[in-house]
Amino acid sequence: MKKASIIIWIAILLLAGFLGWFTLEYTRDKQQVADGPYGVPFQLVDQTGKPITEAAFRDKPTALFFGYTHCPDVCPTTLFEMDGWLQKVDPDGTKMHAYFVTVDPQRDTPQIMNDYVSNVSKRITGISGDPARIAEVVRGFRIYAKKVPIDPAKPDGDYTMDHTASVFLLNNGGRFKGTIAYGEDGDVAVKKLENLIKG
Repeated sequence: MKKASIIIWIAILLLAGFLGWFTLEYTRDKQQVADGPYGVPFQLVDQTGKPITEAAFRDKPTALFFGYTHCPDVCPTTLFEMDGWLQKVDPDGTKMHAYFVTVDPQRDTPQIMNDYVSNVSKRITGISGDPARIAEVVRGFRIYAKKVPIDPAKPDGDYTMDHTASVFLLNNGGRFKGTIAYGEDGDVAVKKLENLIKG
């Protein structure tokens, strides 16, 4: 009986320790989102091959979407919708930025990104780069991205990418201000962008 009580108390202490650690990490993440620029520093390239860093996300309000060019529906739909929203809220392109960051840099070279994005929008800039650096950005911006083989028996064959489908909204200091969900009502999306521009 005494041994059982000791085991129970050890389990309680371990659980309390885990909950304390989890609360600390959760609070720290929320504080980071609230107080500082969202994401992590990076050195990548845009669709024309020019270097681009996190500074691009901080001088104007920014709409940020992560996806890939082989995406069958979510990415082309979102980019097309983003272009429409931008034409409404910032027709001359002076008030905000919009970026499409690949989660599939092995296939999405700057040239492929340029061909893909320029067919949809003149307002959205594609971003690619070294796979290891892209992976750091994906983690740093808390994006879910996972390679899924089309044929599980051939893990090195053709694949798709599961990924976060929301558009991230950053203010002109790079701070996180919210998201536009995939499939969100267009009027609501436009209002969110208008509010983002107003600050």
